[in-house]
Amino acid sequence: MTASEPDSPDLYCVLGNPVAHSRSPWIHARFAALTGQQLHYERLLAPLDGFESTLQAFLGRGGRGCNVTVPFKHEAAQCAHTASERVQLAGAANTLVAGADGRLHADNTDGLGLVADIEAGAGVALAGRAVLLLGAGGAAAGALGPLLARRPRCVVVVNRTPARAEALVERHAALARQEGVALRAQPARQLAPATFDVVINATASSLEGGEVPVAGRVLRPGGLAYDMMYGPAAEGFLAWAARHGAQGRDGLGMLVHQAAESFALWRGVRPSAVQVLAELRAALAAGTA
Repeated sequence: MTASEPDSPDLYCVLGNPVAHSRSPWIHARFAALTGQQLHYERLLAPLDGFESTLQAFLGRGGRGCNVTVPFKHEAAQCAHTASERVQLAGAANTLVAGADGRLHADNTDGLGLVADIEAGAGVALAGRAVLLLGAGGAAAGALGPLLARRPRCVVVVNRTPARAEALVERHAALARQEGVALRAQPARQLAPATFDVVINATASSLEGGEVPVAGRVLRPGGLAYDMMYGPAAEGFLAWAARHGAQGRDGLGMLVHQAAESFALWRGVRPSAVQVLAELRAALAAGTA
């Protein structure tokens, strides 16, 4: 039975490049089983210059929605007919919902997933903390608004291209003022030692096997060093965190929490991210996921 036949499960996907490593199909299969939903979720690799054509082909097969990962989050926001306030602020989307009329709605659940995993998973309350956000691409853009909403004392954005960090800060300046958060872009070389309670890596350095783009001295002893990547891609960052006396955490919890938000947008029911995260970690440890 194909996805376009009336009685077949609704079709969803994660769309990105690379995408073979993604655990999203496993996660959404568990969400569906726990909530009694009928759906099929697949990985979809898009050529770097072929996001929109790949998306349209997927929708032509009856696709009802998709998660979008690197490097297409900005393109996902641009291709939608309507967008949430989170997407309008970030300029990036990680969730697309296909309406019955063929119109696409874009949302961004990345920041919601990140905040949930930092506060509930790592046990670190963000209010009043000094936060360093590494990166100014789609992942960082999706995270910044929800981070500001938790009212940390300050958020500093560092990016290899300073103009992108400055543009991201400017888009969020009004929200930062509203929440009473000091927000600024700053070159990595100007960061003071022992400044930050939380360092969040939203760059592609882990995925590319590159060096952490800041010196470990910026961390306060016992601080949280969080990589949005997970699995082998995050190992270098976690080792860096351990060398500098920080609590390291990968982005697996963020992945599951943001996926639960996407699932709720698509299906109208909210699965238990906590349960599925525990199951996923156990399955990865056993080599069954």
